[in-house]
Amino acid sequence: MSAGRQKTILGIGGAHIDRRGQMSVDFVPGASNPGTMREDVGGGTFNALRNAVQRGVDGRLLSVRGGDAAGETVARAIAAAGIKDLSVTFLDRRTPSYTALLDRRGDVIAALADMGLYELALGKQLRRASVRSAVAEADAVFTDANLSADALARIPKLAGEKPIFAIAISPAKVLRLRAMLPALACLFLNMREAGALTGLGPDAPAPVMLDAMKALGLRRAVLSNGPGPVAALDGETLFSITPPAPRAISDVTGAGHALAGAAAAALMRDVAFVDAVREGMAAALLALESADAAPVLPRSAFDAALALVPPAEARHEAPNKGETYVA
Repeated sequence: MSAGRQKTILGIGGAHIDRRGQMSVDFVPGASNPGTMREDVGGGTFNALRNAVQRGVDGRLLSVRGGDAAGETVARAIAAAGIKDLSVTFLDRRTPSYTALLDRRGDVIAALADMGLYELALGKQLRRASVRSAVAEADAVFTDANLSADALARIPKLAGEKPIFAIAISPAKVLRLRAMLPALACLFLNMREAGALTGLGPDAPAPVMLDAMKALGLRRAVLSNGPGPVAALDGETLFSITPPAPRAISDVTGAGHALAGAAAAALMRDVAFVDAVREGMAAALLALESADAAPVLPRSAFDAALALVPPAEARHEAPNKGETYVA
């Protein structure tokens, strides 16, 4: 790669309509709850790319969408984000969507993912010569578990030695990533997803989760736990970072995607892993305070958020090396 050239990340995954209804009162199951509904464009890979582009990399996106008004909305959002759109439109299909119900504090009560088109069509797109060329031109690949397991298994073969970053998406979908864990440069996930991936359940201690993922062949992982410490696996060692409290939580949607996108961009700039995680946490903090699925990351606001993220706590050997991890 020539010196000074902006690095390129190719996203392969979700870009769809996000609908989020938030209660204005305490949630009562089985009853009509007053609140507000918002709709915008999101998706794990697209949200991560929007953050990565703001942190200094060139973004390109391969997704699929329907030939409906929602698909046109998604296309406009990709263009507005400054991301090159390599997506395919299926005129006879409906654009995927994600609908979430949030409590008055912004936490998810329940969510519905209508994303069958990804499983049906994204894997087939990976066979196109133009996609192989796009992967060859990219410096890294970013994906999510919205793709089928078979489609995800093709990505390492296309990427070769290029770094691959991935978002787990959900406990139901994270198992699709299991076969490609050894090929990942980093996996971003939460405790519920880690519990499903490892079979340990969501209440297992974070270091035990990370050690189990290491045994599955994963080299690096970033494990978020809501307001609790972010734990990370870096080869043979573990570390944790306590996130700063947001001034006010507007919406939790997209915080994990912001962390993943900003951290991946930092790694592509050759930032040390522990510092890349801190950059990701700064983006996540801004996402929590933003009503949008992908926050705006002006330099001044980002630097101020980064200053609030503490250094990593002491690194420890992974538990299977005989050391005790203390978070």
